[in-house]
Amino acid sequence: MRFFVWLARAFIFFSLFAFALNNQQAAAVHWFFGYAWNAPMVIIVLAAFAGGTAFGVLAMAPSWWRQRRLARLGAPTALDSQSPSPAPSREPIQPVIPDGV
Repeated sequence: MRFFVWLARAFIFFSLFAFALNNQQAAAVHWFFGYAWNAPMVIIVLAAFAGGTAFGVLAMAPSWWRQRRLARLGAPTALDSQSPSPAPSREPIQPVIPDGV
């Protein structure tokens, strides 16, 4: 199983490496007021991915901090308030037969 995981990782790595090699042409990102950023396309894609990842982590940080603070204080969280389902009964279920059948 480990072999297949490493094989999948190698495939992903070499696919991304080939993508980077095939996209070395210069590309321009046009900003406001006539400003443009010229860079290889693979650098632009990498910068967009890194920016999106950083934005996602920063957007989730307040929620993570709140959950850590509540866990440290021992306060119940939203998941703790849900009651677990009752244990199934061991008694056999009797069929209900309607009258007149």
